[in-house]
Amino acid sequence: MGNELESITRGMEIPYGGNKVTVVPENISEAFQKGDRLIVEQTGGDILHIPSNVWELSTQAVGDAYSAFLKMGAVSDDAISNFYSIFASRLADEKYFGKISQANAEDVELAKSKGRSTTRLVLSEKMREDMIAGLQLWERVPAQRGSSIEQIHHEGWKVELVSAGLGVVGFIFEGRPNVFADATGVLRSGNTVVFRIGSDALKTANAIVKNALDPAIKESGLPKGAVTLVDSSERSAGYAMFSDDRLALAVARGSGSAVALLGAVARQAGIPVSLHGTGGAWIVTGESADPQKFSSAVFNSLDRKVCNTLNTCCISEESAPQLVPKFLEAITKAAKSRDAKPKLHATENAVNYIPDSWFSEISIERAEGELREKQTEIIDTSQIGTEWEWENSPEVTLVIVKDTDEAVMLFNKYSPQFVVSLIAENLDEHHSFFEEINAPFVGNGFTRWVDGQYALNRPELGLSNWHYGRLFGRGGVLSGDSILTVRTKAIQEDPNVSRRK
Repeated sequence: MGNELESITRGMEIPYGGNKVTVVPENISEAFQKGDRLIVEQTGGDILHIPSNVWELSTQAVGDAYSAFLKMGAVSDDAISNFYSIFASRLADEKYFGKISQANAEDVELAKSKGRSTTRLVLSEKMREDMIAGLQLWERVPAQRGSSIEQIHHEGWKVELVSAGLGVVGFIFEGRPNVFADATGVLRSGNTVVFRIGSDALKTANAIVKNALDPAIKESGLPKGAVTLVDSSERSAGYAMFSDDRLALAVARGSGSAVALLGAVARQAGIPVSLHGTGGAWIVTGESADPQKFSSAVFNSLDRKVCNTLNTCCISEESAPQLVPKFLEAITKAAKSRDAKPKLHATENAVNYIPDSWFSEISIERAEGELREKQTEIIDTSQIGTEWEWENSPEVTLVIVKDTDEAVMLFNKYSPQFVVSLIAENLDEHHSFFEEINAPFVGNGFTRWVDGQYALNRPELGLSNWHYGRLFGRGGVLSGDSILTVRTKAIQEDPNVSRRK
Protein backbone atom coordinates (compact mmCIF):
# COMPACT_ATOMS: atom_id res chain seq x y z
CA MET A 1 0.00 0.00 0.00
CA GLY A 2 1.33 3.42 -0.94
CA ASN A 3 0.85 6.67 0.89
CA GLU A 4 -1.65 9.31 -0.19
CA LEU A 5 -0.27 12.04 -2.43
CA GLU A 6 -0.47 15.28 -0.44
CA SER A 7 1.60 17.71 -2.49
CA ILE A 8 3.58 18.04 -5.70
CA THR A 9 6.23 20.46 -6.89
CA ARG A 10 7.03 21.98 -10.25
CA GLY A 11 9.52 19.85 -12.10
CA MET A 12 8.76 16.71 -10.08
CA GLU A 13 9.50 13.65 -12.19
CA ILE A 14 6.80 11.00 -12.52
CA PRO A 15 7.55 7.70 -14.27
CA TYR A 16 5.15 6.41 -16.92
CA GLY A 17 4.99 3.83 -19.66
CA GLY A 18 7.49 1.58 -17.90
CA ASN A 19 10.64 3.41 -18.99
CA LYS A 20 9.80 7.11 -19.36
CA VAL A 21 9.54 10.16 -17.14
CA THR A 22 7.19 13.13 -17.35
CA VAL A 23 7.57 16.39 -15.43
CA VAL A 24 4.92 18.21 -13.37
CA PRO A 25 4.21 21.62 -14.98
CA GLU A 26 3.87 24.79 -12.94
CA ASN A 27 0.12 25.27 -13.49
CA ILE A 28 -0.65 21.83 -12.06
CA SER A 29 1.77 22.10 -9.13
CA GLU A 30 0.19 25.42 -8.11
CA ALA A 31 -3.39 24.17 -8.45
CA PHE A 32 -2.90 20.82 -6.69
CA GLN A 33 -4.26 20.50 -3.15
CA LYS A 34 -4.42 17.66 -0.67
CA GLY A 35 -7.20 15.28 -1.71
CA ASP A 36 -6.84 16.01 -5.42
CA ARG A 37 -6.00 13.27 -7.92
CA LEU A 38 -3.41 13.00 -10.68
CA ILE A 39 -3.69 10.69 -13.66
CA VAL A 40 -0.67 10.12 -15.87
CA GLU A 41 -1.59 8.98 -19.37
CA GLN A 42 0.71 6.05 -19.97
CA THR A 43 1.38 6.57 -23.68
CA GLY A 44 2.20 10.26 -24.02
CA GLY A 45 2.84 11.18 -20.39
CA ASP A 46 0.11 13.82 -20.10
CA ILE A 47 -0.50 14.75 -16.45
CA LEU A 48 -4.19 15.27 -15.70
CA HIS A 49 -5.28 17.07 -12.54
CA ILE A 50 -8.65 16.26 -10.96
CA PRO A 51 -9.71 18.50 -8.04
CA SER A 52 -11.17 16.59 -5.10
CA ASN A 53 -14.62 18.18 -5.45
CA VAL A 54 -14.80 17.13 -9.11
CA TRP A 55 -13.67 13.61 -8.24
CA GLU A 56 -16.34 13.34 -5.54
CA LEU A 57 -19.04 14.66 -7.87
CA SER A 58 -18.13 12.11 -10.54
CA THR A 59 -17.81 9.27 -8.05
CA GLN A 60 -21.28 10.05 -6.68
CA ALA A 61 -22.80 10.20 -10.18
CA VAL A 62 -21.30 6.87 -11.23
CA GLY A 63 -22.34 5.40 -7.89
CA ASP A 64 -25.94 6.51 -8.42
CA ALA A 65 -25.97 4.96 -11.89
CA TYR A 66 -24.42 1.75 -10.56
CA SER A 67 -26.99 1.46 -7.78
CA ALA A 68 -29.74 2.01 -10.35
CA PHE A 69 -28.30 -0.73 -12.58
CA LEU A 70 -28.52 -3.25 -9.75
CA LYS A 71 -32.27 -2.52 -9.62
CA MET A 72 -32.90 -2.63 -13.38
CA GLY A 73 -33.45 -6.39 -13.36
CA ALA A 74 -36.72 -5.83 -11.53
CA VAL A 75 -37.87 -3.10 -13.95
CA SER A 76 -40.34 -4.23 -16.60
CA ASP A 77 -39.88 -3.55 -20.30
CA ASP A 78 -43.21 -1.70 -20.23
CA ALA A 79 -41.84 0.70 -17.61
CA ILE A 80 -38.84 1.42 -19.83
CA SER A 81 -41.17 2.03 -22.79
CA ASN A 82 -43.24 4.35 -20.63
CA PHE A 83 -40.09 6.33 -19.77
CA TYR A 84 -39.44 7.04 -23.44
CA SER A 85 -43.07 7.99 -24.01
CA ILE A 86 -43.14 10.48 -21.12
CA PHE A 87 -39.74 11.94 -22.03
CA ALA A 88 -40.87 12.49 -25.64
CA SER A 89 -44.22 14.01 -24.65
CA ARG A 90 -42.54 16.51 -22.34
CA LEU A 91 -40.18 17.61 -25.11
CA ALA A 92 -43.23 18.05 -27.35
CA ASP A 93 -45.04 20.14 -24.71
CA GLU A 94 -44.31 23.88 -25.07
CA LYS A 95 -44.84 24.36 -21.33
CA TYR A 96 -41.67 22.37 -20.68
CA PHE A 97 -39.76 22.90 -23.90
CA GLY A 98 -40.01 26.68 -23.60
CA LYS A 99 -37.80 26.52 -20.49
CA ILE A 100 -35.34 24.26 -22.30
CA SER A 101 -35.28 26.59 -25.30
CA GLN A 102 -34.57 29.57 -23.06
CA ALA A 103 -31.63 27.79 -21.44
CA ASN A 104 -30.31 26.88 -24.87
CA ALA A 105 -30.53 30.50 -26.03
CA GLU A 106 -28.42 31.50 -23.02
CA ASP A 107 -25.86 28.79 -23.84
CA VAL A 108 -25.67 29.95 -27.46
CA GLU A 109 -25.18 33.61 -26.53
CA LEU A 110 -22.47 32.75 -24.03
CA ALA A 111 -20.67 30.55 -26.56
CA LYS A 112 -20.82 33.31 -29.18
CA SER A 113 -19.36 35.81 -26.70
CA LYS A 114 -16.40 33.44 -26.25
CA GLY A 115 -15.91 33.09 -30.00
CA ARG A 116 -16.92 29.44 -29.95
CA SER A 117 -18.72 27.54 -32.69
CA THR A 118 -22.49 27.25 -32.18
CA THR A 119 -23.22 25.13 -35.26
CA ARG A 120 -24.08 22.03 -33.21
CA LEU A 121 -25.18 23.84 -30.06
CA VAL A 122 -28.40 25.45 -31.29
CA LEU A 123 -31.46 23.41 -30.25
CA SER A 124 -33.44 23.99 -33.44
CA GLU A 125 -36.96 22.79 -34.11
CA LYS A 126 -35.49 20.10 -36.39
CA MET A 127 -33.21 18.90 -33.59
CA ARG A 128 -36.16 18.85 -31.21
CA GLU A 129 -38.18 16.78 -33.67
CA ASP A 130 -35.27 14.37 -34.09
CA MET A 131 -34.97 13.94 -30.32
CA ILE A 132 -38.67 13.18 -30.02
CA ALA A 133 -38.52 10.77 -32.96
CA GLY A 134 -35.50 9.03 -31.43
CA LEU A 135 -37.25 8.55 -28.09
CA GLN A 136 -40.40 7.28 -29.80
CA LEU A 137 -38.26 4.86 -31.77
CA TRP A 138 -36.74 3.48 -28.58
CA GLU A 139 -40.24 3.13 -27.16
CA ARG A 140 -41.09 0.78 -30.05
CA VAL A 141 -37.83 -1.19 -30.19
CA PRO A 142 -38.33 -4.77 -28.91
CA ALA A 143 -36.40 -5.53 -25.74
CA GLN A 144 -33.40 -7.83 -26.20
CA ARG A 145 -32.50 -8.41 -22.57
CA GLY A 146 -33.56 -11.79 -21.25
CA SER A 147 -33.98 -13.24 -24.72
CA SER A 148 -32.65 -16.71 -25.46
CA ILE A 149 -29.77 -16.62 -27.92
CA GLU A 150 -29.04 -20.31 -28.14
CA GLN A 151 -29.75 -23.62 -26.40
CA ILE A 152 -27.31 -26.52 -26.34
CA HIS A 153 -28.93 -29.82 -25.43
CA HIS A 154 -27.13 -32.66 -23.62
CA GLU A 155 -28.38 -35.92 -22.22
CA GLY A 156 -30.33 -35.01 -19.09
CA TRP A 157 -29.52 -31.30 -19.17
CA LYS A 158 -29.16 -28.26 -21.38
CA VAL A 159 -27.36 -24.92 -21.49
CA GLU A 160 -29.08 -21.69 -22.49
CA LEU A 161 -27.32 -18.49 -23.56
CA VAL A 162 -29.32 -15.45 -22.46
CA SER A 163 -28.76 -11.76 -23.28
CA ALA A 164 -28.53 -9.35 -20.34
CA GLY A 165 -27.69 -5.75 -19.56
CA LEU A 166 -23.99 -4.89 -19.45
CA GLY A 167 -23.90 -2.29 -16.67
CA VAL A 168 -23.21 1.43 -16.37
CA VAL A 169 -22.33 3.20 -19.61
CA GLY A 170 -20.23 6.35 -19.24
CA PHE A 171 -20.96 8.81 -22.01
CA ILE A 172 -19.12 12.04 -22.87
CA PHE A 173 -20.34 14.10 -25.77
CA GLU A 174 -19.82 17.52 -27.26
CA GLY A 175 -22.39 20.29 -27.01
CA ARG A 176 -25.19 18.73 -29.03
CA PRO A 177 -28.39 18.52 -26.95
CA ASN A 178 -30.01 15.94 -29.23
CA VAL A 179 -27.70 13.18 -28.02
CA PHE A 180 -29.92 12.82 -24.94
CA ALA A 181 -32.14 10.52 -27.00
CA ASP A 182 -29.12 8.50 -28.06
CA ALA A 183 -27.70 8.16 -24.54
CA THR A 184 -30.94 7.02 -22.94
CA GLY A 185 -31.16 4.22 -25.50
CA VAL A 186 -28.98 2.11 -23.20
CA LEU A 187 -31.95 1.71 -20.87
CA ARG A 188 -33.75 -0.41 -23.46
CA SER A 189 -31.27 -3.24 -22.94
CA GLY A 190 -31.32 -2.92 -19.15
CA ASN A 191 -28.29 -0.67 -18.70
CA THR A 192 -27.96 2.69 -16.97
CA VAL A 193 -26.02 5.74 -18.10
CA VAL A 194 -23.92 8.48 -16.53
CA PHE A 195 -22.84 11.27 -18.83
CA ARG A 196 -21.08 14.57 -19.15
CA ILE A 197 -21.82 17.21 -21.77
CA GLY A 198 -19.52 19.97 -23.02
CA SER A 199 -19.57 23.11 -20.89
CA ASP A 200 -21.12 25.15 -23.71
CA ALA A 201 -24.34 23.12 -23.46
CA LEU A 202 -24.51 22.59 -19.70
CA LYS A 203 -27.46 24.94 -19.08
CA THR A 204 -29.41 23.24 -21.85
CA ALA A 205 -28.58 19.82 -20.44
CA ASN A 206 -29.70 20.76 -16.94
CA ALA A 207 -32.94 22.20 -18.31
CA ILE A 208 -33.66 18.96 -20.18
CA VAL A 209 -32.93 16.94 -17.04
CA LYS A 210 -35.15 19.12 -14.85
CA ASN A 211 -38.10 19.56 -17.21
CA ALA A 212 -38.21 16.27 -19.09
CA LEU A 213 -35.77 13.53 -18.12
CA ASP A 214 -36.04 13.35 -14.33
CA PRO A 215 -39.87 13.60 -14.37
CA ALA A 216 -39.96 10.78 -16.94
CA ILE A 217 -37.78 8.58 -14.72
CA LYS A 218 -39.94 9.25 -11.68
CA GLU A 219 -43.31 8.81 -13.41
CA SER A 220 -42.28 5.59 -15.17
CA GLY A 221 -40.96 4.01 -11.99
CA LEU A 222 -37.36 3.62 -13.13
CA PRO A 223 -34.78 3.66 -10.33
CA LYS A 224 -33.35 7.04 -9.42
CA GLY A 225 -29.96 7.46 -11.05
CA ALA A 226 -30.79 5.38 -14.11
CA VAL A 227 -29.78 8.41 -16.19
CA THR A 228 -27.34 10.67 -14.35
CA LEU A 229 -25.74 13.91 -15.51
CA VAL A 230 -22.34 14.86 -14.10
CA ASP A 231 -23.20 18.49 -13.44
CA SER A 232 -19.77 20.03 -13.92
CA SER A 233 -18.24 22.31 -16.51
CA GLU A 234 -14.76 21.07 -15.59
CA ARG A 235 -13.08 18.97 -18.28
CA SER A 236 -11.46 16.98 -15.47
CA ALA A 237 -14.92 15.58 -14.65
CA GLY A 238 -14.60 13.50 -17.81
CA TYR A 239 -11.23 12.13 -16.72
CA ALA A 240 -12.65 11.28 -13.31
CA MET A 241 -15.65 9.52 -14.79
CA PHE A 242 -13.58 7.51 -17.27
CA SER A 243 -11.26 6.40 -14.43
CA ASP A 244 -14.09 4.79 -12.47
CA ASP A 245 -13.86 1.04 -12.93
CA ARG A 246 -17.55 0.63 -12.15
CA LEU A 247 -18.19 1.66 -15.75
CA ALA A 248 -18.92 -1.27 -18.05
CA LEU A 249 -18.29 0.81 -21.18
CA ALA A 250 -16.90 4.29 -21.87
CA VAL A 251 -18.22 6.16 -24.91
CA ALA A 252 -16.74 9.46 -26.11
CA ARG A 253 -18.22 11.49 -28.95
CA GLY A 254 -16.21 14.17 -30.68
CA SER A 255 -12.84 14.16 -32.39
CA GLY A 256 -9.19 15.00 -32.05
CA SER A 257 -6.68 14.69 -29.24
CA ALA A 258 -9.22 15.36 -26.47
CA VAL A 259 -11.22 12.25 -27.35
CA ALA A 260 -8.06 10.17 -27.80
CA LEU A 261 -6.93 11.23 -24.31
CA LEU A 262 -10.27 10.25 -22.78
CA GLY A 263 -10.01 6.87 -24.45
CA ALA A 264 -6.51 6.36 -23.09
CA VAL A 265 -7.66 7.22 -19.55
CA ALA A 266 -10.47 4.66 -19.75
CA ARG A 267 -8.30 1.93 -21.25
CA GLN A 268 -5.67 2.18 -18.54
CA ALA A 269 -8.46 1.88 -15.97
CA GLY A 270 -9.46 -1.39 -17.66
CA ILE A 271 -12.70 -0.04 -19.13
CA PRO A 272 -13.78 -1.05 -22.67
CA VAL A 273 -13.97 2.01 -24.92
CA SER A 274 -15.97 3.19 -27.92
CA LEU A 275 -14.45 6.35 -29.38
CA HIS A 276 -15.84 8.46 -32.15
CA GLY A 277 -12.44 9.87 -33.00
CA THR A 278 -11.55 11.95 -36.04
CA GLY A 279 -14.18 12.20 -38.75
CA GLY A 280 -14.22 13.31 -42.34
CA ALA A 281 -15.51 11.27 -45.28
CA TRP A 282 -13.71 10.54 -48.54
CA ILE A 283 -15.01 10.18 -52.09
CA VAL A 284 -12.93 8.33 -54.68
CA THR A 285 -13.65 8.25 -58.41
CA GLY A 286 -13.14 5.01 -60.31
CA GLU A 287 -12.33 4.51 -63.98
CA SER A 288 -16.02 4.12 -64.80
CA ALA A 289 -17.27 7.09 -62.74
CA ASP A 290 -20.40 8.78 -64.06
CA PRO A 291 -19.81 12.58 -63.98
CA GLN A 292 -23.36 13.44 -62.97
CA LYS A 293 -23.52 10.83 -60.18
CA PHE A 294 -20.15 12.08 -58.95
CA SER A 295 -21.36 15.68 -58.90
CA SER A 296 -24.52 14.68 -57.04
CA ALA A 297 -22.55 12.68 -54.45
CA VAL A 298 -20.26 15.64 -53.74
CA PHE A 299 -23.12 18.14 -53.46
CA ASN A 300 -25.25 15.93 -51.22
CA SER A 301 -22.29 15.20 -48.93
CA LEU A 302 -21.83 18.88 -48.05
CA ASP A 303 -25.19 19.98 -46.62
CA ARG A 304 -23.67 20.62 -43.16
CA LYS A 305 -20.51 19.91 -41.19
CA VAL A 306 -20.68 16.71 -39.18
CA CYS A 307 -18.42 13.67 -38.97
CA ASN A 308 -19.70 12.06 -42.18
CA THR A 309 -19.44 15.20 -44.32
CA LEU A 310 -17.21 14.99 -47.39
CA ASN A 311 -13.70 16.03 -46.40
CA THR A 312 -11.35 14.63 -49.05
CA CYS A 313 -11.93 13.82 -52.71
CA CYS A 314 -9.56 11.71 -54.84
CA ILE A 315 -9.86 12.05 -58.63
CA SER A 316 -7.73 10.06 -61.08
CA GLU A 317 -5.37 11.81 -63.48
CA GLU A 318 -7.18 10.34 -66.47
CA SER A 319 -10.59 11.73 -65.49
CA ALA A 320 -9.37 14.95 -63.82
CA PRO A 321 -9.96 17.22 -66.88
CA GLN A 322 -13.61 16.16 -66.89
CA LEU A 323 -14.31 15.63 -63.17
CA VAL A 324 -12.42 18.46 -61.45
CA PRO A 325 -14.74 21.08 -63.03
CA LYS A 326 -17.70 18.98 -61.87
CA PHE A 327 -16.20 18.83 -58.38
CA LEU A 328 -15.64 22.60 -58.18
CA GLU A 329 -19.12 23.21 -59.52
CA ALA A 330 -20.64 20.90 -56.89
CA ILE A 331 -18.83 22.42 -53.90
CA THR A 332 -19.71 25.90 -55.17
CA LYS A 333 -23.35 24.88 -55.41
CA ALA A 334 -23.23 23.44 -51.88
CA ALA A 335 -21.72 26.66 -50.55
CA LYS A 336 -24.22 28.80 -52.43
CA SER A 337 -27.08 26.92 -50.78
CA ARG A 338 -25.68 28.27 -47.50
CA ASP A 339 -25.06 31.79 -48.88
CA ALA A 340 -21.33 31.17 -48.62
CA LYS A 341 -18.26 30.37 -50.70
CA PRO A 342 -16.28 27.12 -50.53
CA LYS A 343 -12.77 26.71 -49.17
CA LEU A 344 -10.46 24.34 -51.03
CA HIS A 345 -7.25 22.58 -50.03
CA ALA A 346 -5.34 20.87 -52.83
CA THR A 347 -2.21 18.83 -53.30
CA GLU A 348 0.50 20.22 -55.59
CA ASN A 349 -0.42 17.93 -58.47
CA ALA A 350 -4.00 19.27 -58.48
CA VAL A 351 -3.01 22.90 -59.12
CA ASN A 352 -3.00 22.63 -62.92
CA TYR A 353 -6.63 21.51 -62.92
CA ILE A 354 -7.88 24.43 -60.78
CA PRO A 355 -8.71 27.80 -62.42
CA ASP A 356 -6.53 30.77 -61.39
CA SER A 357 -9.58 32.56 -59.97
CA TRP A 358 -9.74 29.94 -57.20
CA PHE A 359 -6.48 31.25 -55.72
CA SER A 360 -7.87 34.73 -54.97
CA GLU A 361 -8.81 35.98 -51.50
CA ILE A 362 -12.44 35.56 -50.45
CA SER A 363 -14.50 35.85 -47.26
CA ILE A 364 -14.72 32.60 -45.28
CA GLU A 365 -17.06 32.19 -42.31
CA ARG A 366 -15.22 30.87 -39.26
CA ALA A 367 -16.32 30.37 -35.65
CA GLU A 368 -14.63 33.66 -34.75
CA GLY A 369 -16.35 35.52 -37.60
CA GLU A 370 -15.79 36.31 -41.27
CA LEU A 371 -12.14 36.17 -42.38
CA ARG A 372 -10.32 36.98 -45.62
CA GLU A 373 -8.42 33.96 -46.90
CA LYS A 374 -7.13 32.48 -50.13
CA GLN A 375 -9.90 30.33 -51.50
CA THR A 376 -7.42 27.55 -52.33
CA GLU A 377 -4.47 26.52 -50.18
CA ILE A 378 -1.78 24.07 -51.28
CA ILE A 379 -1.15 21.30 -48.74
CA ASP A 380 1.30 18.43 -48.42
CA THR A 381 0.11 14.91 -49.08
CA SER A 382 0.63 14.10 -45.40
CA GLN A 383 -2.17 16.58 -44.55
CA ILE A 384 -4.91 15.16 -46.77
CA GLY A 385 -6.54 13.37 -43.83
CA THR A 386 -6.94 16.57 -41.79
CA GLU A 387 -10.58 17.03 -40.81
CA TRP A 388 -11.75 20.55 -41.65
CA GLU A 389 -14.09 21.92 -38.99
CA TRP A 390 -16.08 24.51 -40.94
CA GLU A 391 -18.97 26.69 -39.89
CA ASN A 392 -20.90 27.80 -42.97
CA SER A 393 -18.33 27.70 -45.78
CA PRO A 394 -17.88 24.09 -47.00
CA GLU A 395 -14.21 23.13 -46.74
CA VAL A 396 -12.73 20.17 -48.63
CA THR A 397 -9.46 18.69 -49.89
CA LEU A 398 -8.82 17.73 -53.52
CA VAL A 399 -6.23 15.07 -54.36
CA ILE A 400 -5.24 13.93 -57.84
CA VAL A 401 -4.18 10.27 -57.94
CA LYS A 402 -2.80 7.95 -60.58
CA ASP A 403 -5.61 5.44 -60.12
CA THR A 404 -7.95 3.86 -57.58
CA ASP A 405 -5.13 1.76 -56.14
CA GLU A 406 -3.24 4.91 -55.17
CA ALA A 407 -6.40 6.41 -53.67
CA VAL A 408 -6.85 3.28 -51.54
CA MET A 409 -3.22 3.47 -50.42
CA LEU A 410 -3.59 7.14 -49.44
CA PHE A 411 -6.85 6.47 -47.60
CA ASN A 412 -5.37 3.58 -45.64
CA LYS A 413 -2.30 5.64 -44.76
CA TYR A 414 -3.60 9.17 -44.08
CA SER A 415 -7.36 9.09 -43.45
CA PRO A 416 -9.08 8.46 -40.11
CA GLN A 417 -10.32 5.23 -41.76
CA PHE A 418 -13.95 6.10 -41.33
CA VAL A 419 -16.29 6.71 -44.30
CA VAL A 420 -15.53 6.33 -48.01
CA SER A 421 -17.52 6.17 -51.24
CA LEU A 422 -16.39 4.89 -54.62
CA ILE A 423 -18.12 6.50 -57.57
CA ALA A 424 -17.96 3.92 -60.35
CA GLU A 425 -20.32 2.03 -62.64
CA ASN A 426 -18.20 -1.13 -62.88
CA LEU A 427 -19.11 -3.73 -60.23
CA ASP A 428 -15.64 -5.30 -60.39
CA GLU A 429 -14.17 -1.95 -59.35
CA HIS A 430 -16.50 -1.86 -56.35
CA HIS A 431 -15.61 -5.43 -55.35
CA SER A 432 -11.86 -4.77 -55.41
CA PHE A 433 -12.29 -1.44 -53.65
CA PHE A 434 -14.36 -2.94 -50.83
CA GLU A 435 -11.81 -5.70 -50.23
CA GLU A 436 -8.80 -3.36 -50.16
CA ILE A 437 -10.08 -0.23 -48.40
CA ASN A 438 -9.73 -0.22 -44.59
CA ALA A 439 -12.99 1.46 -43.58
CA PRO A 440 -16.01 0.37 -41.54
CA PHE A 441 -18.39 2.37 -43.77
CA VAL A 442 -18.22 1.99 -47.55
CA GLY A 443 -20.74 3.33 -50.06
CA ASN A 444 -21.23 4.22 -53.70
CA GLY A 445 -22.78 7.69 -53.45
CA PHE A 446 -23.18 10.47 -50.90
CA THR A 447 -21.38 10.02 -47.57
CA ARG A 448 -23.96 11.46 -45.18
CA TRP A 449 -25.83 8.15 -44.92
CA VAL A 450 -23.57 7.03 -42.05
CA ASP A 451 -25.90 7.59 -39.12
CA GLY A 452 -27.48 5.04 -36.81
CA GLN A 453 -30.96 6.48 -36.92
CA TYR A 454 -30.92 7.38 -40.62
CA ALA A 455 -29.44 4.11 -41.89
CA LEU A 456 -30.32 1.48 -39.28
CA ASN A 457 -33.41 2.95 -37.60
CA ARG A 458 -31.47 2.98 -34.33
CA PRO A 459 -30.43 6.17 -32.52
CA GLU A 460 -26.69 5.83 -32.11
CA LEU A 461 -24.51 6.17 -29.05
CA GLY A 462 -21.55 6.78 -31.28
CA LEU A 463 -19.77 6.01 -34.51
CA SER A 464 -16.31 4.47 -34.53
CA ASN A 465 -13.57 4.70 -37.11
CA TRP A 466 -10.77 2.18 -37.57
CA HIS A 467 -7.98 4.63 -36.78
CA TYR A 468 -6.97 2.54 -33.76
CA GLY A 469 -7.74 -0.79 -35.43
CA ARG A 470 -10.80 -2.79 -36.38
CA LEU A 471 -13.54 -3.37 -33.84
CA PHE A 472 -13.91 -6.72 -32.12
CA GLY A 473 -17.21 -8.42 -32.87
CA ARG A 474 -19.24 -5.37 -33.86
CA GLY A 475 -19.83 -2.74 -36.51
CA GLY A 476 -18.99 0.94 -36.45
CA VAL A 477 -22.41 2.03 -35.16
CA LEU A 478 -22.86 1.65 -31.42
CA SER A 479 -26.53 1.65 -30.50
CA GLY A 480 -28.17 1.50 -27.10
CA ASP A 481 -29.87 -1.84 -27.69
CA SER A 482 -26.59 -3.49 -28.72
CA ILE A 483 -24.91 -2.98 -25.33
CA LEU A 484 -25.43 -6.42 -23.88
CA THR A 485 -23.59 -9.25 -22.24
CA VAL A 486 -24.37 -12.96 -22.45
CA ARG A 487 -25.23 -15.06 -19.41
CA THR A 488 -25.08 -18.84 -19.41
CA LYS A 489 -27.76 -20.81 -17.60
CA ALA A 490 -27.66 -24.55 -16.93
CA ILE A 491 -31.00 -26.39 -16.72
CA GLN A 492 -30.65 -29.90 -15.31
CA GLU A 493 -33.55 -32.23 -16.12
CA ASP A 494 -32.01 -35.45 -14.80
CA PRO A 495 -30.87 -35.12 -11.15
CA ASN A 496 -28.33 -37.92 -11.65
CA VAL A 497 -26.25 -36.10 -14.26
CA SER A 498 -22.62 -35.87 -13.10
CA ARG A 499 -19.03 -35.97 -14.36
CA ARG A 500 -18.05 -38.90 -12.17
CA LYS A 501 -16.26 -41.67 -13.97
